[in-house]
Order: sequence, then structure tokens, then C-alpha cells
Amino acid sequence: MPRYNWLEAINVTEELLTEPKTRLPVIWISALDCTGCKEAFIRSFEPTALETILNFISLEYSELLSVASGYQAEEHKESIFEKYKGEYVLAIEGGIPGSDDYLTIAGKSVQKEIISAAKHAKAVIAFGSCSAWGGIPAAVGNPTDSTDVVSILPEGIPVALVPGCPPIPEVIIGTLLYVHFHGELPELDKKLRPTAFYQKTVHMTCHRKPFFDQKLFAESFDDEGARKGYCLFKLGCKGPQAFNFCELIGKDHCIAAGFPCIACSEKSFWDKGGFYGKKKRG
Repeated sequence: MPRYNWLEAINVTEELLTEPKTRLPVIWISALDCTGCKEAFIRSFEPTALETILNFISLEYSELLSVASGYQAEEHKESIFEKYKGEYVLAIEGGIPGSDDYLTIAGKSVQKEIISAAKHAKAVIAFGSCSAWGGIPAAVGNPTDSTDVVSILPEGIPVALVPGCPPIPEVIIGTLLYVHFHGELPELDKKLRPTAFYQKTVHMTCHRKPFFDQKLFAESFDDEGARKGYCLFKLGCKGPQAFNFCELIGKDHCIAAGFPCIACSEKSFWDKGGFYGKKKRG
């Protein structure tokens, strides 16, 4: 498998890489989430989160990663809205609750905060399946009446969805860096996902696909087929339904560990249950 090259992935030439550029201001707001997307962000291998922050983006606000907290963090966020109006990227993580009873930011409505911040953003990027599709907070039952980011934003705001639970670290950073280098969102598919990372299914690029083609399947997690690395389709793998970059990144991932894909990058993946079976409403 070819080694992942982030410069090629986001169409950055050496000339563009060396061109002097101001770091891209990023405001990262969390709604109903587990912080898994930010945890993924800091685990990127190439480039690392540290290289990204020092050289390419300026992470101006994040409840988890900001040094400041409380009123100092909130005051700084408000100053960024004014100082970099039309220039910052608004990153959203987590499902958006229908009622402020479930979540506020510094005593303010998280939904209103996101809508207000999005109006003057260069672009909005929804990181993770919760902000992209509603995700786990919007799963069966949905007591918080959670929804996705696109559902609450006015029309005309540039939005990209980067689903996954969590998204692949390099995909998170790659999407941000595309905006940094090119000044706009990357090419998106009809579901608003960056085509560079979501144009193929996990199945089509899976390193176990040759076994699928030969009809060689693991029948259980500890049989001889599993030990030989056979295809996991009979164990419920959702790879044929999942558009993601997992198998193209060339690093450790679920399927390499012997775990079937549960299509965590797809809408309603939790209700569909991965390989556990569908959840019933009512």
C-alpha cells in the first residue's frame, strides 16, 4: 500500500507549502459530544497536531484544548469573532440539542452560539458523526431532540461534513489544511463530505478484499479464517456501505485489528447497530 502523503491528499505543491501564509484562525465549539473528535485531532501522525498548530492553524478556542478557561476563554472567543470576521473556520463537534436544558456554553444557548458564529465564518466544518448526522445523541429515543449542524444553519453558509466516530485524525487535519492553503473548502460530494477522503467505500480499498473475492471468510472471531486474516463480511462487516479513508491511510485501524467495520462514518450508524443489529423505535 502506498505511503500516505498529506501534501498529495490535499493538493498542496512544494511551492504552495513554502509560500508565506497567516495561520488559519479556528474556533472549535463542542455540543453534545464525548470529545473523541478532539482526541483524534491530537493523535494525527502526519502532520502532527503540534506541527499543524505551530505552522498552519491558530486554534483560538476549544473547551478541551484551550489553556484559558471560564470568562477569559469566552472573552477571547468573542474577540476572535470580531478580529477575524469572515476569515476564521468554525469547527463543530457533537450533536445539537433541541433544548438549552441539555447544554449551554457559558450560560448561553449552544444552538444560538453556533448559528451566530457561523454567520461570519469563512467555512463551517462538522467534525464527527454526531455533528454531521446527529450521531449518538440523536439515536433511538433521542431525549435531547438532537440534530445535525446543517439542520440549524441558515442557507448559504459553506459547510463540510467530516463524519466518523471519531473521524480519522489525518482527515480532520487534512480538511483544515486544505482551507488554510487554498482559502476555501475542498471539493465536496453530494452529502457535503470531502471527496478526497470519502469517495470510496472501506470495502473497495480493504486489504482483506482479495479474500472476499475468493469467498474466504472468517466464520467467528477465533477460527482459523480469522487468524489467517480472511474477510470479516460474515461477521457483520459494514465496509461495503461505509465511505471512509480508513483503509487508504495505511496505518492501524479497526479491520487490521480483526474488528468488522460498523460504518461509523454513515448516517444513523448507531441505530443500524453496526454488526449488532438494528435498534427498534417505540
